[in-house]
Amino acid sequence: MKQTDKLILRTENKEGKCTVFVGGELDLESAAQMRAAMTPLVELCDRELTINLRDLRYVDSTGIGIIVSVLKARHANNAPFAVEAIPPNIRKLFDMTGITPFLLKQQA
Repeated sequence: MKQTDKLILRTENKEGKCTVFVGGELDLESAAQMRAAMTPLVELCDRELTINLRDLRYVDSTGIGIIVSVLKARHANNAPFAVEAIPPNIRKLFDMTGITPFLLKQQA
């Protein structure tokens, strides 16, 4: 990945779980990059899909829309999905939009 990229993505597959680490800025400009990375992973219904936002500095409505579309696709396939390590400023946006409860891993 080029150093000039605003969005930094890294995927890790371990023990039936796929984690996508998202860093930088997820906005209209980087949306295509995020969609391209997430599209093949959404269909992997045999494993848990987690998005780790620990290093995400900024997200706009386009970025939130991508996360919600992944949530909906995973739900439609009855496949596990969660968002973890949400920075406080991003969590505040998720709380304001009302999506936080749908993104957090559900405890059995």
